[in-house]
Amino acid sequence: MTKQNYTLTGYPLGHSMSPWIHERLFKLSGKQAEYTLTEIPPEELKAKIPELRKLNGFNITIPYKTEIIPFLDKLDASAELYHSVNCVANGQISIGYNTDCDGFIRSVPALADKKILLTGCGGVGRMMAIEAVIRKADLTISEPNQEKASALIQEIQNIRPDARVRLAPADTLDEAFDLIMNASPVGMFPKVDCCPVSDNLIQKCSAVFDVIYNPTETLFMKKAREAGKTAVGGSAMLVWQAVRAHEIWYNSRFQREDIENLISEMEQEINRLFSIKKENRI
Repeated sequence: MTKQNYTLTGYPLGHSMSPWIHERLFKLSGKQAEYTLTEIPPEELKAKIPELRKLNGFNITIPYKTEIIPFLDKLDASAELYHSVNCVANGQISIGYNTDCDGFIRSVPALADKKILLTGCGGVGRMMAIEAVIRKADLTISEPNQEKASALIQEIQNIRPDARVRLAPADTLDEAFDLIMNASPVGMFPKVDCCPVSDNLIQKCSAVFDVIYNPTETLFMKKAREAGKTAVGGSAMLVWQAVRAHEIWYNSRFQREDIENLISEMEQEINRLFSIKKENRI
């Protein structure tokens, strides 16, 4: 059996969980494959494209999710919608996909027709907002950058003229939401004792989703769970977007139970690495 080759490219890459996740997915599917990290400085990207195209496929992270597009032959509908590519399948042609949206949809509690509060509307927040309104959610966006928020609302209304979307600072709200989603960096390591919304809003919501995966349980998630709410973190989204890449690359299929176990294993690994980092800082 010929070994296939895949990589993650970006700059800088630093520590990435991607090889850890993909190696386990290859093992689950019985696939002989290698997954590496390929750090490419911006001035070398164009020259490295032929090398990337020799691979069976590759993932892309910051800062090349948009920059990679001119070097591809075709875009999937998800990549066209978000003008962002994080997965490429190489064959007779190179096709770009956005699997972040798949990872999000497979992780988050139901969006359809729900009343949702979203904090933060940067790259991933923009995708989360659009996916929510496509499913006819009633969306409130909390974002300190008014220009960014207004541009997103205009984009949403262009995609779906009947969209129910508004802008409101989270600290001015006193109402119940079916779901609160955090797409901001509030609560991310090392500033782990911050929460994007008030305890009052958490008490009144039904579920929360936090895109952050380090720590694996943010203060936001911890408060929600203590209040008896469903809380899902970014580890699930990270693994499920990788699952979608394997489905694209070689039509693999996985059992949900296996993926949920993998998410738990990854959280344990992140916590282990997180503990080492904390020890090294002392």
